[in-house]
Amino acid sequence: MRFTTPVIGPVAGAAVLLIAAAAAGLAGCSSTSSSSAAGGSSSSAASGSALTVADVAPFSGPDAALGPTYLASCYGATSAINSAGGVLGHQLNCKSVDTRGDPADAVPAVNQMFASTPSLALVIGCTSDEAASVAPIINSHKMAMFCMTGQSEFDSVHFPYFYRLVPPDLEESYAMVAIAQQLGYKRIALAFGNDIGSQTFIQPAIASLAKAGMVLTTNQTLDLKATTFRTEAEAIIQSHPDAIMTEALGAADPTLFSEIKQLNNGKMIPIIGTSAAISPPFFKSAAAAVGATTFTSNFHADNLVVESNGPAFQAFSSALLAQQGKVPGATGNFTTYLSAPGGVHLYDGINLAALAMIMSKSTSPSVYGVDIIKIGDGVPGATVCYSFAGCAASLKAGKSIRYEGPGGPTNFDSFHDSTGIFQVDTYSPSGQVNVVGNLSAAELRALSG
Repeated sequence: MRFTTPVIGPVAGAAVLLIAAAAAGLAGCSSTSSSSAAGGSSSSAASGSALTVADVAPFSGPDAALGPTYLASCYGATSAINSAGGVLGHQLNCKSVDTRGDPADAVPAVNQMFASTPSLALVIGCTSDEAASVAPIINSHKMAMFCMTGQSEFDSVHFPYFYRLVPPDLEESYAMVAIAQQLGYKRIALAFGNDIGSQTFIQPAIASLAKAGMVLTTNQTLDLKATTFRTEAEAIIQSHPDAIMTEALGAADPTLFSEIKQLNNGKMIPIIGTSAAISPPFFKSAAAAVGATTFTSNFHADNLVVESNGPAFQAFSSALLAQQGKVPGATGNFTTYLSAPGGVHLYDGINLAALAMIMSKSTSPSVYGVDIIKIGDGVPGATVCYSFAGCAASLKAGKSIRYEGPGGPTNFDSFHDSTGIFQVDTYSPSGQVNVVGNLSAAELRALSG
């Protein structure tokens, strides 16, 4: 087993920082001024000036595939918004902020972002790798953020400027165990990366496996900087699992799959992945490691339910696919971004924020933030709309609206969390994502610790 102990430190320390920063944020969240917040941009900015959506995520390091996934969503959403006239006379653009997937690098990167981006209007990304360290900073600047983190710290500490459209990691752990149940697996090995985001799945998964009456055969931690996992592969094979539950981004999982196949007489052990595995770079590298047919015949992943037809999906797919070949760092089958959690839910987040700016007549998050939930959850009699263009037209006509994007309707709680139900995804040998089942809320509750 390879385990890098510094992974634990930032999480524990961040919990204290979260609480302190939340208190500070609450003290300042009652402002209703339309003037620019720190790092923000006011509605009085010159007409035609650009507003920036910052993608705070890894663009280098083991989790480097996350940043381009979110950037594809940003390009698609902002392009559609700009084509529909922009926001209050402003066009929107996207900016990459590389956290390298490490809190030590993320904090100065985010501080530099605020110092160098006076037109900043929204932050997206902030993954589990760095969210616990940077969310307090972003919140202290009174900047709205849609984060792609499932860390439990955010389940119960209120940040006025934090929004989340993805589930807590513990729910995703339950979802993986539910998939194993559906497939009839009894013996499960765990193989998770030593990054903060991957490590948060382990304890909920262990508890859920026990509740399901399954056998945990081995628990292997993968050092994402390593180039071989032969020791871990041998331990997994010798434990005789029916399947492996895993999240280890970058080259780690594909390398592990390859070595398992080599050491297991050319046979793969079935894989159950997290939603992070639904991305073009992951498919491309995993298929190259063991062969596309071998990989796809042995792979399932959980994912949040995504609308795959109807007006919301049509608007989303048109906006996103128009960016093919334009997004720096985006590789593999571009259509996979239509199912990737970051592609779907950050597109919705950007639309919610842009529509809230129009509704509040301000681009300052301290003003427009409260309208994000009003637009997402709607009010009685609200007009349901499915794209920025359609929703903006209804707002300008004086109507109340409820935005429903490809991620489905929202239902925000007091911590600004809104999460849906899960689906089960597989890949075709060409890299197309297929939905093969659903997981009910009752199934997940039955597996919760």
